[in-house]
Amino acid sequence: MIKVNNPNQLNIFDPWAFVTPKRRQMLDAGWPGLFREHILPSIPVNKVSKYFNATFGRPTKELYSMLGALILQQTFDLTDEETVQQYAFNIQWHYSLNISEESDSAKYISLKTLWNNRNIVAQNDLEHDIFNAGTAKLAQAFNVNIDQQRIDSVHIKSNMRRLGRIGIFSQSIHTFLVNLKRGNQEQFDTIDEKVVDRYLTQKGLGCFSRVKPSESKKTLAEVSRHLFDLVQQFKAIGEVAAMYSYKLLERVLKEHCNLTDDKDNPVELKKPKEIASDSLQNPSDPDATYSGHKGQGYQVQVQETFCDDEQKKEETLDLITHVEVEPAHNSDANALIPAIESTQRQNLKPKELTADSLYGSDDNCERAKEHGVELIAPTMGSVDKDKLSLADFQLSDEGEVVACPQGNVPAKIKNGKRVSIGFAAHDCRNCPNLSKCPVDKGKKYYYLRVTDKQMRIAKRRIYEKSDRFKDRYRWRAGVEATMSEYDRRTGVKHLRVRGLKAVKYCATLKALGVNIFRAAAFRAAKMMPVEGLCEA
Repeated sequence: MIKVNNPNQLNIFDPWAFVTPKRRQMLDAGWPGLFREHILPSIPVNKVSKYFNATFGRPTKELYSMLGALILQQTFDLTDEETVQQYAFNIQWHYSLNISEESDSAKYISLKTLWNNRNIVAQNDLEHDIFNAGTAKLAQAFNVNIDQQRIDSVHIKSNMRRLGRIGIFSQSIHTFLVNLKRGNQEQFDTIDEKVVDRYLTQKGLGCFSRVKPSESKKTLAEVSRHLFDLVQQFKAIGEVAAMYSYKLLERVLKEHCNLTDDKDNPVELKKPKEIASDSLQNPSDPDATYSGHKGQGYQVQVQETFCDDEQKKEETLDLITHVEVEPAHNSDANALIPAIESTQRQNLKPKELTADSLYGSDDNCERAKEHGVELIAPTMGSVDKDKLSLADFQLSDEGEVVACPQGNVPAKIKNGKRVSIGFAAHDCRNCPNLSKCPVDKGKKYYYLRVTDKQMRIAKRRIYEKSDRFKDRYRWRAGVEATMSEYDRRTGVKHLRVRGLKAVKYCATLKALGVNIFRAAAFRAAKMMPVEGLCEA
């Protein structure tokens, strides 16, 4: 049965009348009052209630307060046990979640109930609905200016240990043996006892953590052969081959090894540079991948509003408008358009979006324009300082070449798939910069041939040298403070969970927690200071 109490329902008698005036004012002025007024009513309970039976079974916990508790757990980075304690005894939680009854059914939740509700949200990707609804409510309530926004990514880690190649092989074999012994003792008994002793017991497995560097190559070849033998032994046995842990063995073998026709040595290890960045990093978290820049784990795309007017900055609330968790190997270049489309669906699309050069490809600029968004980002790639480029030529506002770096005007222009700009031969032959100029010698002219894309990039490079661009782009650095706040307040960089769905759930609700803290601080700053009142 489903239990839902409308948080907008008025009471004949104030259930919080027992709270003294100064403490009541602290609740109203701090995050509890903001959560109660704006976040709690915005929670899309209807998207969660459909996973419960409306007429059969025990009543659910009141769903507004239950889902609100899930938000607060991630906001304050609490364990399940700590969340149960706060839900039962913390008056700030009671006030923010609108829990006024003094019964166990109202103020007590079991660990299993907390886990079940969290699992419903995480497995059905409902955390984005909760984040979007809460953020939209705050943006409307505080009249947030969404015209200017910035985007960046931050690397986060799940609750897994960093493993080298030997560790990945040995842990994968260990996981398979444990699962096979539990589920199919008959097939388990067919495995070589030496393999079982070495990989199943913790004492034998511990030897792999003490391998000397001089012996690592030999040990790696040995464990790869054992893994290959296990894959070969059970690949024709359907009930074993269907096991998830067996599929991990196959994945490790495919990602790290090449198979040969040599019967004595059928496995050849790939070189480290040949291993893909989306390869398995730890059997305990198969979704985690590798970033050559930041290491193992995941990354979160974060987009937020900002104000570039110093005088109005204190009067404007900055909110995170988009958050998306990705495997660590994903390129930032592919995250820009989905972020714009996401904010567009929530009616939070910016007019200007500031980002670093990884987001600033020509394709992203053009596609952003199609969505009505101006992308402010440096051009990708570098320019050879010893060579002249198209950006060194004099261009008109319409993107036409009007003169070369030496000031010579074109003698001929031919339009087509590429624009061919011809310069007089006698001017180019006598030019001191001919050796480093991008022109090509023709029969009558020296030609500069450019595409529309090359012209757009050249115009961007010229614009990037201007004070106007530097003044606009400098605001991108402010997103780094947001990443610091995101981690410092919510602990997002070191999570207690594993797997993409669980990581996405935590990171998304923690981003909503940052918005709650910001909105509460913004509202408190606007209120009249009260003697003895401290920030909640």
